[in-house]
Amino acid sequence: MNRPSSSQSLQSLREFYIDHLQTVLLPFWLRSVDWEDGGYYNCYDNSGSTLVSDDKYTWSQGRFVWIYAKLASLEGGVFAEGEQKQFLNLAAHGARFLMDHSLLENGNCTFLMDKKGNPKRASDEVPYDSSIFADCFAAAGLAKYAAVAKDADSLDFARKIYDSILKRYQKGSYHMAPYPTPEGYKSHNIPMIMLNLTQELLEAEEALGAGDAETGHYRKNLKQLMDEIMVHFADDQGVLNEMIGMDNSRLDSLLGRYCNPGHVIEDMWFVIHASLKIKDQTYVKPAAKITKKMFELGWDSEYGGLLLFVDREGGKPTGDKNGHELTPMVQQIEQNWDNKLWWPHSEALYTSLLCYKLTQDEAFMDMYGKVHDYTFLTFPNPDKEIGEWIQIRKRNGEPIHKVVALPVKDPFHIIRNFIYVIELLDGLSMEQHGMKEGLL
Repeated sequence: MNRPSSSQSLQSLREFYIDHLQTVLLPFWLRSVDWEDGGYYNCYDNSGSTLVSDDKYTWSQGRFVWIYAKLASLEGGVFAEGEQKQFLNLAAHGARFLMDHSLLENGNCTFLMDKKGNPKRASDEVPYDSSIFADCFAAAGLAKYAAVAKDADSLDFARKIYDSILKRYQKGSYHMAPYPTPEGYKSHNIPMIMLNLTQELLEAEEALGAGDAETGHYRKNLKQLMDEIMVHFADDQGVLNEMIGMDNSRLDSLLGRYCNPGHVIEDMWFVIHASLKIKDQTYVKPAAKITKKMFELGWDSEYGGLLLFVDREGGKPTGDKNGHELTPMVQQIEQNWDNKLWWPHSEALYTSLLCYKLTQDEAFMDMYGKVHDYTFLTFPNPDKEIGEWIQIRKRNGEPIHKVVALPVKDPFHIIRNFIYVIELLDGLSMEQHGMKEGLL
């Protein structure tokens, strides 16, 4: 694969990301629009060669809307005006599908829909609204579309979903498919996704000159969510656990000890974005410290790449299961801890560059170089007729023909981070930031 070496410039790196976006990623997804019934197809096998179902997961529909709306607003001459209009039309296509079909009578979003948008149970044992994450991604997608299209109806819809999510979050009454948090634990993923979603709502409000842009409701929530993440889930050494006790204690069990490096690295750019948004940089340096520590714990020194799960002291997660042996999360940790997944690596590409920009710490450039070389050697689909990326690999890099958690493939993690990397590189002046030609 033709990829930039460590001696290439920022400009050539930006051009590399643009080319990969335009020629490897987007051609796959532009074929995945359901023009007949609305929304987008999101159930492919690992290679992307086969559509295994025409069911539609609500969280993927919301992610598609976010991606197309964001692409429509991407500046710097990456896309022609006609292409940006096409992206906005694609976002509108998905936004309408979500507003027409995703909401249940109780005000929550259905987790799964059939091709036509009818609510569908993922199994007989679970309710239609079996995952609050579906609500979060639907609201985020609609908020982004509202911000770009200046569409008041989609903002109003996103706001109603957000209010419903917030009430459930505050009561602790919600479902979390596909990996419910076992009794006695709190999960990092809830305040994490709420942090990102809250910023999306704030930015949509600002774009339309509405409500909270002046009242500060969302800004207050951003601060509280950052405090929850950085004070309770992270320790002084920069280790952030995925689960803690209900009293915010660190538990010496398998669930209490395991960490998800890619998840944390993703969340740290959420924290940095939120800190910069509210002009309170209290957590920017701590977020960079956590990013560095979790990369150190997660990087596989033998084969390269980020391990999916690690113990908080490094290596395979350890600790008692305490009666949770059969829970989906414990089984996921035990069976897949050393797999290499596409999404943590795409998150690390952006977060490492962002941390370097803000700290000028060369360790983040070393991190970026390792991730870049491993990622573009490992994940892009070798079959150029299909394109996109292979989603999951064995520890040694061999492909695995299985799904990660759900039979879902959507463009969210990779394209979102490519957009942010392109924007970051576009805004970086080598003179302004003290960079030298050849740094990358």
